[in-house]
Amino acid sequence: MTALVHRPLGQRIPDRLHAVSCSLPTMRDVIGYEEKDPAITAHLTSGYPRFVVHPLLRRAAVLLQRQQAGLAGREIWLCAGPVVAAALHAHLDGVGKVVPVTPYLTAYAFPPAVSLADDVAAALSRRTKHFLQHTGGFASSRAAEDWLAARGEIEAAVPVPNEAAAKAASEQVRGAMAGFFGAGLTADAVCLTPSGMAATYAAFQAVNAVQAPHGRTRWVQLGWLYLDTIAILQKFTATPAEDYLHHVDVFDLTGLEKLFVAHAGKIAGVLAEVPTNPLIQTPALPALAALCRAHGVALVVDPTIASTLNVDVLPHADVVVNSLTKYTAGEGDVIMGAAAVNPASPLAGALRPALAAAAFSPVYPRDLVRLADQIGAAPGLVASGNAGAVRVVGFLRGHPKVAEVFWSGHEASAANYAALARTPGSVGSMITFTLRPNLALPAFYDRLRIAKGPSFGLSTSLICPFMYLAHYELVTTEEGRAELRRNGLNPDLLRLSVGAEPAEEIIAALAEALD
Repeated sequence: MTALVHRPLGQRIPDRLHAVSCSLPTMRDVIGYEEKDPAITAHLTSGYPRFVVHPLLRRAAVLLQRQQAGLAGREIWLCAGPVVAAALHAHLDGVGKVVPVTPYLTAYAFPPAVSLADDVAAALSRRTKHFLQHTGGFASSRAAEDWLAARGEIEAAVPVPNEAAAKAASEQVRGAMAGFFGAGLTADAVCLTPSGMAATYAAFQAVNAVQAPHGRTRWVQLGWLYLDTIAILQKFTATPAEDYLHHVDVFDLTGLEKLFVAHAGKIAGVLAEVPTNPLIQTPALPALAALCRAHGVALVVDPTIASTLNVDVLPHADVVVNSLTKYTAGEGDVIMGAAAVNPASPLAGALRPALAAAAFSPVYPRDLVRLADQIGAAPGLVASGNAGAVRVVGFLRGHPKVAEVFWSGHEASAANYAALARTPGSVGSMITFTLRPNLALPAFYDRLRIAKGPSFGLSTSLICPFMYLAHYELVTTEEGRAELRRNGLNPDLLRLSVGAEPAEEIIAALAEALD
């Protein structure tokens, strides 16, 4: 029996309450999800965090409306603690109010709906969701679960860990991540955050805190990055129209240097994924780092696509950010992130306290304990994905219906990646590919019996039409498609995360769908 089977629409992946992904088994489902078709969304009891608010958070908000004085008729969003809520309050220019619930669960409540025009209420709701999505500030679903259980609304799942257990779990996770980051990092130098995006936002804020007093407020997006990372740079720079800069070609360091010269003394940082999502492009990181340091620019690197177990990037960065939801939480039911300052960075003395101050914390104890239970399996999961990816790439590159395959060994940047790889076999488990015109995307996608949904780095292989899920507004307009073309992106690109299933079963499922 193979584990690679068709999964029904909306099934959680894995099939657990706190799963980080959900099944979108056909292209019609993907499009219906993006267009908010009730016939599709009615089946989605959960979804990818940040895009779909967890049902336990929605339930907790309803209970607060009903039971807490002054909250009836107000729209409520649950944040990962008071620091997030305070940042949201500032972002919304003080509209609404912060309502403490627990140290890990803070409600943000808008004025009663009757006092707001419909368009104003809708705009506030969008701004709030986008802020929490981009910055990774949604409350933990486990925090909501335990709060509801304490009020008799649901049965308690497991006991809430005591302070000693939570501290031990935190030390275990930070110790493991210090080893994964490398470069002689110590556990106390690892900053844990409620999500990977929260780690990225914290690094962004920390660099701003250090660089802005010197007149450096501009940021460079290197290549095409994950959508919420792009949004942080586009929306949260000091003056977005002036301070957001996009350097499209990750390999063009000569052009990047010209950009530095043109904006001399004004650039705070460069944000780079190594490798990038979804084209798996690896810049010449040592040369990039040297260029940044020569111009006083901080370099923030996100190696999540490949995993810090595969690539050694900390020696070349000022700050490294990482989503622990991927690979380290390989069972697929924990949201968390981490960030660390390179101790050899010339900015380290200023960046480390700035990062600690900027981090959205604290991380919920049950999430810490759950991750501590899984993190020891991460090296084995990564090694399995590496080995499987090599075989899957070999199959895809040899198939007549596959147009192009992107992975760490792609000729455009194989040498750059190899210079960072921890071992020759540390190739990463992420593959993206396009199909030739003789095979329509829906025909292939709908037939494929690999789990289909967002996220990656799980023991379960996952595939998705990435551009449709991440950038639907670009895929569906001519102007948007032109922007994708300028960035070398095919709207029909498929992103495959190779999991722990036998490679021959993954290949068999792909072959079946390609026929």
